[in-house]
Amino acid sequence: MVDWNSPTELAKDALVFDKFMHVLVGLYLWEWFTSLPFDWQFVSGKKPFRWPMIFYFAGRYSLIWALIAILIALDNTQKINCQALYIFAQLVGNMSIGFASINLSVRVMAIYSMNLYIVIPLVVLILGHWSLLLQGVNVKAAFVPGSGCAITHSNNKILSAIFIYTMCFDLVVTSLTAYKLVFNTRTQSSLVKRIWRDGLLYFVTALISNIIATVFILLQLNAVMSVVMDVPSAVASTIVACRAVRRLVNFSSGPEV
Repeated sequence: MVDWNSPTELAKDALVFDKFMHVLVGLYLWEWFTSLPFDWQFVSGKKPFRWPMIFYFAGRYSLIWALIAILIALDNTQKINCQALYIFAQLVGNMSIGFASINLSVRVMAIYSMNLYIVIPLVVLILGHWSLLLQGVNVKAAFVPGSGCAITHSNNKILSAIFIYTMCFDLVVTSLTAYKLVFNTRTQSSLVKRIWRDGLLYFVTALISNIIATVFILLQLNAVMSVVMDVPSAVASTIVACRAVRRLVNFSSGPEV
């Protein structure tokens, strides 16, 4: 039977974590670069900037900062404050998860014409989500001479609560979209159908990634394995959420190119 807390196993897991993070960084940077023209349209003024885009840009770029911090932690061999670096990475990484859910929520608020009976409960859910996300910033890390920063402890209870809450939150939002499409025939426009398809894709992707992350957390194998699927979950959620926003904006502006 594998001793997950043995020095040999921890070193092996740390190596896997290192390589896995580099793959994810490459994947997300490719996604970011290929969709950069969309961002530039708002910066250059070709598209009007509206307040929901705040969450799009915040989620998209907070994850970039999180991945940069992780790369510094993994690749730097000079002694640095690993604790501060990982706290920053965890903070902005959790923020990207929160913004992904907000992007989905804002779309639902829109198709319900900002009805307060929908908006207020969703805002309460968002606040509850963020209260957990901010509490999840308590990963402990230490500098290992010759190899860089290493995770030494993570709060598994908070982390599992974050992913379970996120799954329930996304389920509520997706269900509201489904209700609007299925039970209200007057709103079965192409726009609502587009929001439903993109929202469903986001929900399924986020659900699968969050379930995997939660399983690894609850297994409590060791400090590294408990958080190894956190970043993939954030990357998957952010990519799908941002793509949904871009598709909706392009759809509203005219034919997609």
